[in-house]
Amino acid sequence: MTIENRPIPRFIADASQHGIPHGRFAERLSTVFRDACVGISDLPEGTEPPDEIVWFPERAWSGRVWVPASAAGTAVMEEGGEPVTIEFFGFVSFIQPTGGDPEDFRASADFTDVIAAENPEWTIDLNDEVIGKWEGEQGRIADVTLVWGRSLVRDAYAVSAEIEGMAVDQDPLFEDRFTLVAPDALKGYGDDYYLDIHLWSQRGREVAQESLYDIEEVDSDDVPDGGEAQGGAPDGEPGDTEKR
Repeated sequence: MTIENRPIPRFIADASQHGIPHGRFAERLSTVFRDACVGISDLPEGTEPPDEIVWFPERAWSGRVWVPASAAGTAVMEEGGEPVTIEFFGFVSFIQPTGGDPEDFRASADFTDVIAAENPEWTIDLNDEVIGKWEGEQGRIADVTLVWGRSLVRDAYAVSAEIEGMAVDQDPLFEDRFTLVAPDALKGYGDDYYLDIHLWSQRGREVAQESLYDIEEVDSDDVPDGGEAQGGAPDGEPGDTEKR
């Protein structure tokens, strides 16, 4: 047996069992998600909650099922301005007892006016949120991160989450959508490691790749004496929703 010198948690979540929610259950999820949208603290006054919600495949981790969502809306971002298109995004999570009905529904939501329709150079419309922590030996830690998105390129068949070329989660696309649960922002390994998301064709050809972060290199001459280089990924906390 070979000792692993760089133990990184891999494939920690259950694969999607049901794909895209639909029917009465999707309606129940929608009610919970709309309530979360109404509760967004900095939502511009007068913004209506979304009507039609786009759901993503469910994934189960740490005793809960996580179902990401997005929805289009409009908002007046500046006083006296014209309405602009926004996107609500977030997730609903719940507990699924064995042989019972789902319970303990919770939701997180945020919004953005930076949308894929206005960024034709995007290849993946990507979102992420930290939903927990992983702790390893010798002080190694990672953010357990829910990642979801849509392929904006043709021929995408599957998705993988990778750290330094190592796959830590993967799943097929459902229509053009995917959900991943994977460790991110790993610390205590000498270097810090961050997730990359890759889309693959059915023949195994990479058709798109995106990092969760735009990490800027900082020249050491620019760092004050006794200080540390600033830049890269901020530490995520559970409940911090990100929109890429």
